[in-house]
Amino acid sequence: MPLTDHDRKLLTDLLNVQSGAWKLFVDRYTPLVVQVIHHTAHSHSLKLNADDTDDLCADTMTELLVRDMAALRSFRGRCSLATYLGVIARRIVVRKLAEHRFSSAMGHINAHRAAVDFASSENSSVPQLDHRDQVESLLMKLPQESQQMAKWLFLDELTYRQVAVRLGRSLNSIGPLVSRLRSLLQRSERSSLTKE
Repeated sequence: MPLTDHDRKLLTDLLNVQSGAWKLFVDRYTPLVVQVIHHTAHSHSLKLNADDTDDLCADTMTELLVRDMAALRSFRGRCSLATYLGVIARRIVVRKLAEHRFSSAMGHINAHRAAVDFASSENSSVPQLDHRDQVESLLMKLPQESQQMAKWLFLDELTYRQVAVRLGRSLNSIGPLVSRLRSLLQRSERSSLTKE
């Protein structure tokens, strides 16, 4: 579907910082972003509550403003604006969910995002990791199968079903494996912090 005249004008006004253009843009495309969030969460076997959806929607809209709306300025009009925004929104949402999934596995998330089905419901005293290289060094200390499963779940963003197929296990066995994996990661992190 080609770019419509209405969307072309809206985008032009937005990039020229016309008064009210951002509000019109948000009103027009928030339902699309919400739809992308729901579809992406479903495809990753996640359950989000209303607060999670609102946060992801706000994160997506905020990222569209980064670097003087660089993502919007890159649009060349070869497809509809909705299609272009859908692709961008999905990339942002997948990245945010992956960050959240890893933080959850490490026991760092205990607010309303605990609604995501793999999040920990108990309070954790484990300090948040500052750098990805620290995370990767923790993974290297795990047994081979646990290390591979952590990589699939938290870095490659595979669903429980996909991990079950790769491991040759039943889907019902993945939840307990993830709980054990979370414990291993937390013990490894505590051990690393004690040595410092």
